[in-house]
Formats: sequence, C-alpha cells, structure tokens
Amino acid sequence: MPETPDESIALLIDADNAPAAKIDFIITELATHGVVNVRKAYGNWTKRGLSGWTKVLHEYAIEPVQLFDMVKGKNGTDMRLLIDAMDLLYTKDVQTFALISSDCDFTPLCTRIRAEGKQVIGFGGQNTPAPFINACTKFLFLDDEAESAEAKKERKSSGNQLKGNTKLMNTLRRAIDASADDDGWASLGPVGAHISNQGPFDHRTYGYSKLSDLFKAIDLFEVERMKTGNRTTYKVRKR
Repeated sequence: MPETPDESIALLIDADNAPAAKIDFIITELATHGVVNVRKAYGNWTKRGLSGWTKVLHEYAIEPVQLFDMVKGKNGTDMRLLIDAMDLLYTKDVQTFALISSDCDFTPLCTRIRAEGKQVIGFGGQNTPAPFINACTKFLFLDDEAESAEAKKERKSSGNQLKGNTKLMNTLRRAIDASADDDGWASLGPVGAHISNQGPFDHRTYGYSKLSDLFKAIDLFEVERMKTGNRTTYKVRKR
C-alpha cells in the first residue's frame, strides 16, 4: 500500500470569497498531500453571509478568526490572512499552504511562499483571476467539483480540443522529453511531476479523472500499462 503523506499543511480560508459547501472536498483533497495541522478561516462572523461557514467550523476543527469591518464594505480579512501566513512560513515547519479564495490580492503571497521552496495549493471559483491561479503550485476549481457526473461528461474535452490547446500540448511534450529513456518512453509519475513544476496543471480541469486518461484521449501519444506485483503504473511516449 502507498504511504500516506505526512507533510504539514496550513489551511487558510478567505471565508468571504469561498463556499463552505465545498469544505469536505477541500479537506479530502489535502489529505492526499499531507496532514492539515493548521486550519483557520477569516471573516466577520457577525454577518449572515458567513452562516454556512459557522455551521462547519467545529465539525472540521477550523479556527474562526474574527475581523470586523473597519469601514462599510471593507474588513481586514486579506491583511490578517497574509500576516498569519508569513508568521507560519517563518515560525512553523509547514511545507504546503492551502489558500481558499477567488481573490487576486493573494497573488503576491503565493509567489513569496513559493520563493521559500514551499507549495501553494489554491481553491477557488471559475471567476478566479489568472494571476492568482498561475501563482499557485496547483489550483483546483470548486465549481468543477460541484458539477454532476453527467455535466462533467458533457464538459470533457475531446481529443481534438486537447490537441488544439497549444499551451497544453507543449507542456505535455516537454514533460515527456524531460523524463524519456532512450526509446522515448517516460514513466507517468515523473511526467506528472514535471508538469506540476511548470504550473498549476490539473487533468480534472479537462474532464479526466486520471492523467493517463488524458494522454489516451490524444492520438499523438502512446500509453502503455505496466504491472509490477500488485501495483499498476503507466508509461507514455510521443508518436
């Protein structure tokens, strides 16, 4: 059985810009990366709009951080989250920061954390600005998670649509070239790692539950299944 990751994760939630209904998905996803030791949600808890979060805080052991509105329509949520993140960066052994927000203001925070060799996993809506998404090591769209299985099937990109995505194709080809052996075959694990290092890529964004399925959908690549004991792995190469 694969080992469970034990890296420490800090979960920092901008409650004003994140849906409480997706907390189970967020926690489940983070469990595949490590242990969520720090869990904080920031907002003005006197507002009705945050009632969804108040219902799940205790269930998921999330610490609420109260920020009153300093002037009408403006509170100190962003600044307090940033201060806490920097404190954690320099005083705690945290390897991964999970930022839950669709606010572009957190882009400089992401780049600063990554400059220290840490990972940033972002979660937000489809309306999240590109600079914030690109600044994260990995970014997951919470709207996608909420879709029904039928809706996801309809949204799945076809092989031709994938081939028409020049940026995606260049990313996939470069990852194979960087990991290929003399025969052009590359193990999917290193390929996936190389892709992740280039930007916040996630195969589920294109409607595929596995990276191997994404490659299989594109007829410009060969995918071969390998069996080692009870473990199944894949390798891929360009045609």
